[in-house]
Amino acid sequence: MDGLDPFDGDEEAALRYAIELSLQEAGDQPSKKPIELSSEDDDNLDNGTKYPAISKATKDPATKQSVKAPTIKQSIKDGSQKDIPAKPQPSASAAPSGFASLGIDRKKMEEERLARQKRKAPNSEPDAQSRRQKLKLDSDIRTTASGSQTSLTAQGNSATKSNPAIKSSLATNSSSATKTSSRSLPYPKGVVKKTWANGFPRADDIKIEEVLQKNELELAVISSFQWDEEFMLSKIDFFKTKVFCIAFASSESQQKEIKANAPRCAKSIKFCFPPMMPTGNMHSKLQLLKYPKYLRIVVPSGNLVPYDWGETGVVENIVFLIDLPLIEDPELWSTNDIGAFGDELCYFLRAQGLEESLVNSLAKYDFSEANRYRFVHTIGGSHVGDKWQRTGYCGLGRAVTSLKLNIVQDVEIDFVASSLGSINTDLLLALYYASQGDNGLKEYDMRSTKGRKNKPPTRAQSALDDHFRIYFPSHDTVMQSRGGKDAAGTICVQSKWWDAATFPRELIRDCQSVRSGLLIHSKIMMVQHTQSGKSEAAFAYVGSANLSESAWGRLTKERGTGNPKLTCRNWECGVIVPIPPREPDKIGNRRSELSGFYDTVPIPMKVPGEAYGTTKSKRPWLFLEN
Repeated sequence: MDGLDPFDGDEEAALRYAIELSLQEAGDQPSKKPIELSSEDDDNLDNGTKYPAISKATKDPATKQSVKAPTIKQSIKDGSQKDIPAKPQPSASAAPSGFASLGIDRKKMEEERLARQKRKAPNSEPDAQSRRQKLKLDSDIRTTASGSQTSLTAQGNSATKSNPAIKSSLATNSSSATKTSSRSLPYPKGVVKKTWANGFPRADDIKIEEVLQKNELELAVISSFQWDEEFMLSKIDFFKTKVFCIAFASSESQQKEIKANAPRCAKSIKFCFPPMMPTGNMHSKLQLLKYPKYLRIVVPSGNLVPYDWGETGVVENIVFLIDLPLIEDPELWSTNDIGAFGDELCYFLRAQGLEESLVNSLAKYDFSEANRYRFVHTIGGSHVGDKWQRTGYCGLGRAVTSLKLNIVQDVEIDFVASSLGSINTDLLLALYYASQGDNGLKEYDMRSTKGRKNKPPTRAQSALDDHFRIYFPSHDTVMQSRGGKDAAGTICVQSKWWDAATFPRELIRDCQSVRSGLLIHSKIMMVQHTQSGKSEAAFAYVGSANLSESAWGRLTKERGTGNPKLTCRNWECGVIVPIPPREPDKIGNRRSELSGFYDTVPIPMKVPGEAYGTTKSKRPWLFLEN
């Protein structure tokens, strides 16, 4: 599909209407001083504006009780909250302020907060839960109910001894930031966790409170596809924390309307509007969280809404976190090499239009441990020159090669998605070859070969049939889940795509959570060597990208020049997590197990999953028809 018809591409393009944000820029005047991730001073932005309105009450998918839903979460059908809008909403300018609708007395809140601070002794001990968490996070070894599991700290140490590829990635940035300490950081080596889910035992999961740590949070750069302002008010202290929202706006007029609706109570709130294609979404969920002595980078699959973070106990997500220590010697900041991970992170932030001073302030942190991973992204727009190789599936292949994880032979791919576009063999082959380190040209050359007639070579098709598995929930799985159909607002595929002759139904497997009854909103791609008994390179992608051309792009050639051009609709981001090699006798059947991943990435679904097959007897969850 070379065209950009909004209803013939995939789910994001077909559901192209913009979602309004409830957090937008406070005033049109710039702050006196630039916001930096390491800034200690306050920004006094214009506070004479209000929040947008909250829409009328809808029903919580878990409790069925009426709750207030922000304008940006539009009710679809019988009150279920969808990850996409049904149709544009009227202007919020004539409605009451969102904060006013919440009934918040800001003066009283501030007085109560100051009173709590006075009552709290300077060196008071944290509560019991916090103490237990700190002990757990400071340990290099963690155990769970399912048995012993080593953290990425331990894995990284063992991996460097046996895998020179991982060892080389760790050595990228060890010279300029040696005068820092990571001993007190919760996640100095990086970690992947499931989101907590209400009603389930805690094991290898994390709550949004544990991610944000609002009592210590000084600055937060946050982005999301969905926002719930009441939820955010309960998780971030807007009186003390500077907040920078990377937001979606479909036009300049919408930006202006949004700018007229910022809260009075915020200490400092600013906004960034990434440039958008005529169709597509700002789907990235990246968070940059600044604390007194370190920066936390968070790449989740969930939005800033309560059900994505387990509060209703019906949906789960996945989160990557890493804590980077502040380089205490300012003389080292200008010479700090942030490495490949930091370079791509900054490239992505600059493309979004984030303030340059804020992007530059990342150099004040030690990225040494982050460079065992790779930050990968999709930037909305058309990319030519040398830029096409840095984003989308082309950027994925580039990142795989840079970590020396490229595999010449066939690979096994297990892809967990909550949304499927109008996928066909072109996109799947592009991802398949990118997972081997290809820059995108291999699939393009095959696709453009004369006489192909839109059919991939037999060997390429066989590679997909034998080695590519896609996990997506069936209609029965959704209906039998804890939240039922009301919890499936972010699970989407359309029947016209599913029933198309080109749709790879034979690769789809029913996605059922190992936490029985939960629906999975995670986006994970697991890649490993094909042969059982082999200890070879493997990695996982964890992030926001579903399985669609909007999320990964499509490579074509420029008219006139014939040079490569990559077109992407969405903004997405994720992280490549290398999987430490295992002993051959501990590796199971690659086609039915993901045993090598469990110590690094908590696998959310039952493996291998029931196959749908080529018939139409087993049906997926079709959100437009339920």
